[in-house]
Amino acid sequence: MDVRLGDTVVMKKNHPCGSNSFLVTRVGMDFKLKCVKCGHEVMIPRSKAEKNIRQILRDE
Repeated sequence: MDVRLGDTVVMKKNHPCGSNSFLVTRVGMDFKLKCVKCGHEVMIPRSKAEKNIRQILRDE
């Protein structure tokens, strides 16, 4: 899966604040995702993140 730094990803599950959009702030073996609505940052393993990504929104 081609996820790049600065992409916004739409996940299958919502964050507890109600948003399901996250900004990618770190890419590697782990993804660091920042919630678009509340700003909370979460680090999750790449394999788990790739399973839960529904859509990648990219500004090109």
